[in-house]
Amino acid sequence: MVGVVAVEITLFGDFGLKLATGQDIDLPGQKDRALLAFLALSPGTNHTRDKLANLLWCDRGDQQARDSLKHALTRVRHGLQASAASPIVADRRTVKLDPAAVKTDVATFERLLREGTPQSLHAAAALYRGEIIEDVSVRSPPFEDWLLLERRRLRHLLEAALTRAIADSIANGELGFAAEAARRLHLLDPLNEAASRAIMQAEAEAGQTVQALRRYQGLRDRLRAELGVKPAPETIRLYEAIRDRAAEEPVSAVSPVLPSTAEMPLPERPAVAVLPFENLSGDADQQYFSDGISEDIITELSRFRSLFVIARHSSFAFKGRPVKVQEIARELGVAYVVEGSFRRVGDRVRISAQLVDAGRGTQLWAEKYDRELVDIFAVQDDVARSVAAAVCGRVDVASRDRVERMSPDTLRAYDLVLRAKFLTLNYTRSENAQAREFAERAATLDPKSAAACTHAAWCLFYEYMAKWTRDSGASLQRAFDYAQRAVLLDETDSFAHTLLGIVHLFRREFDQAHTEILAGVALNPNDFLARRYYGMFLAATGNAESGIAQIELGRRLNPFDTRWVPWDMGIVCFTARRYQEAITALKQARNPINEVHGWLAASYAQAGLLQEARSTLEHFLRVAEQDMAVFPGRKLANWEPYWHGAFEYQDQADFDHLFDALRKAGLDD
Repeated sequence: MVGVVAVEITLFGDFGLKLATGQDIDLPGQKDRALLAFLALSPGTNHTRDKLANLLWCDRGDQQARDSLKHALTRVRHGLQASAASPIVADRRTVKLDPAAVKTDVATFERLLREGTPQSLHAAAALYRGEIIEDVSVRSPPFEDWLLLERRRLRHLLEAALTRAIADSIANGELGFAAEAARRLHLLDPLNEAASRAIMQAEAEAGQTVQALRRYQGLRDRLRAELGVKPAPETIRLYEAIRDRAAEEPVSAVSPVLPSTAEMPLPERPAVAVLPFENLSGDADQQYFSDGISEDIITELSRFRSLFVIARHSSFAFKGRPVKVQEIARELGVAYVVEGSFRRVGDRVRISAQLVDAGRGTQLWAEKYDRELVDIFAVQDDVARSVAAAVCGRVDVASRDRVERMSPDTLRAYDLVLRAKFLTLNYTRSENAQAREFAERAATLDPKSAAACTHAAWCLFYEYMAKWTRDSGASLQRAFDYAQRAVLLDETDSFAHTLLGIVHLFRREFDQAHTEILAGVALNPNDFLARRYYGMFLAATGNAESGIAQIELGRRLNPFDTRWVPWDMGIVCFTARRYQEAITALKQARNPINEVHGWLAASYAQAGLLQEARSTLEHFLRVAEQDMAVFPGRKLANWEPYWHGAFEYQDQADFDHLFDALRKAGLDD
């Protein structure tokens, strides 16, 4: 029945397909999705079968490619069999989609842009949820070339429309709409000066002078760093006008956001770093407890979505160093610093905490607590809420049920969890085993402790990855059980969701992994581990370039990290076939675990640096023979389970790419 819309296809962002009735259709094949997307972007156009076969199966012979196309069309038709009218029109020579039977978001997007009204532009921009078919990965040069050009075309259409809208709105005095269009354009192109000027002008008109000045400074620094140029004269003139106007205004009593004094650009949200609390107990053995309290305050503070909170690994880099707060703030790129001290005397704790406005060197808030040890959670929560209130003027943390007073067993369990966290910092086999023992004892003492279950799962997962056990499958299963239990105990714990997601990934349960890892990111956007594991998930499932962006965000949250970020970036760049960048990243890892040497050898090999690859592989094998519970020898086939445990690719082609590199580096067939 021609003329009736049968299916709706979503192309912006992830691929989506559903009947006109709203029923979702699962089309799992990557090339099946790619074929339907290609046809959907030119509905009504006849494409020869030879063209389509070469587009997606150029690595095969002519007849085999045509057969592959035939099978793909059969699968697509089967998926669409419940539709009111088949949108595929095909004969022996050509294939097309019936434009009357198909509705796509891209066609709607282009129609709205042609209308050219502020309302239609707003609607079109809302449809642009990302580049088209971001979740489809097909390694075929003709298809990749077409996809790149199509993505550029659609992006340029939106950029041009937004640029016109900004100019027209400013000319008509509609600064609100100009700023809205500019913010959308800024997301597409952070270096677009017209967008930055419109946002600066709107911020200045709204009395947000500091934000406008900071925006200019960030743009100026980025233009210099990335392009080696200065801002345009009109941008500089606008900045000077806003600056001069600000100099004539009286200074307000409270300014929650500071101009940037940092060498690292400040993020959009107020940025905070929590330094390790000084241990004044006179007992070095209590250092783990002091560090644990500081880390828990970081965790609680990072739940406030209005804040940007530096991760523990970077803020703790200043531990024991006589560095001024202003210098710390510059190095970390933050406006505010929390510092304090801890003293434990028997069953009582004395904690002092203060929030410092780093730009002015003034104290915004300070408090002293003299409490029983069982009240430690209440103290941590109070510090986090007070800091957030002082910086943001409000508290918008998601509600959480935290016990404010601990029983003796709960207190002992908490102590064991802190000891376990302290031990895992070095990531050695013996310390990981002891940390796992502490965490499992804590989970037994306090069955309601999500933190105990999460850390037990973490230790078991790491045991699985490093192959520190003869039965790695059992370790992964136990990690899964603990992670599931942790999520059930505290569904707002971002790390519990993230860890459950990464365990799902290594169980090859990719949909569940995606759901849990995204939940971790949503619950705590400041969680460094959630960001890094999201980046790793994207790389494992065929989207390495997007994975690199997530690792970069993790680097900003944890700028001093020299263990995780270089390791992760190396893996993701290797997966993206960016070998020199992978080598550079992996060589930056300090005191790396042995797996890093394996990835470095593989990267050298694929970069054609075979001498370096072979010497690095030999080092990897020597350490592995001493460290692993069962040493696989030199045969590549025996190493495959190890590399599945190191990184679980969804696509076998990515494993083949890795195994080919290790073969070049010196492993035997």
